[in-house]
Amino acid sequence: MAVKVAAAFFFMLFFLSTACQAKLSSSFYDKSCPKAESTIRAAIRTAIARERRMAASLIRLHFHDCFVQGCDASILLDETSSIQSEKTAGPNDNSVRGYEVIDKAKSKVEKICPGVVSCADIIAVAARDASACVGGPSWAVKLGRRDSTTASRDLANTDLPAFTESLDKLKSRFQKKGLTARDMVALSGSHTIGQAQCFTFRDRIYNASNIDAGFASTRKRRCPRTGGQANLAPLDLVTPNSFDNNYFKNLMRNKGLLHSDQVLFNGGSTDSIVSEYSRNPAKFSSDFASAMIKMGNIHPLTGSAGQIRRICSAVN
Repeated sequence: MAVKVAAAFFFMLFFLSTACQAKLSSSFYDKSCPKAESTIRAAIRTAIARERRMAASLIRLHFHDCFVQGCDASILLDETSSIQSEKTAGPNDNSVRGYEVIDKAKSKVEKICPGVVSCADIIAVAARDASACVGGPSWAVKLGRRDSTTASRDLANTDLPAFTESLDKLKSRFQKKGLTARDMVALSGSHTIGQAQCFTFRDRIYNASNIDAGFASTRKRRCPRTGGQANLAPLDLVTPNSFDNNYFKNLMRNKGLLHSDQVLFNGGSTDSIVSEYSRNPAKFSSDFASAMIKMGNIHPLTGSAGQIRRICSAVN
């Protein structure tokens, strides 16, 4: 009898989990706000036309949102007496960007469909549109997420990957979120349009042994041993404004800017994936799109959970 009860219980949990996931659909707003995606796309294109670097920032914003509490727009909440904002967590503070772009897109969507489209969905759509805007892949974004009413600075400090971490540590972090090593390498490929601050790669360019000497010398010009903490350098020196597979070619030449980049090709288990993507840009694009869809499904709030925020930086 106990076995039957346990079996029924686990079946119920599986059914509820499946039903929850089924609520995410690429057609979620087709009737309630049919112009939602085109409105968001216009706002994203305007922002990237003004500053091309914003494309990478919006993809990273989605990543940093989903890795903390799931894809629930908790990263957008400002500090209050009851909310410890994730914006001031170590990995985000003076680093994550694009909040104002999401706010602008939300404002435009609210004008046509007030109280309908979540900030969490806007972040997901913005990441897709950012990729497409700079020559990267596009994909059908599953929609129907709702916004959290809480944030967690503590989780942001503990769950987000760090630029100093080993390959095994990075793989473990992604695995805990339901993402494979291939997903991790594919998602890292978005660094091809990203930039990093001097303090994140200073140790590598001055002290690492697995770095191309000429590449290190070039990077030292903008990143002195002391000072210049926030000086920027492109993660892809070859084609920093185009979404392509040069990032992986750079890794194979020991030209990864961050330690966490180069560990993907350093005699470890992901070398073969990096090598494959360096030879096959179509495979990289396909895997990147699949990994973004998968990441966008990390613990979304659906149904009656959470809320639809009117302003992304504050609960209703």
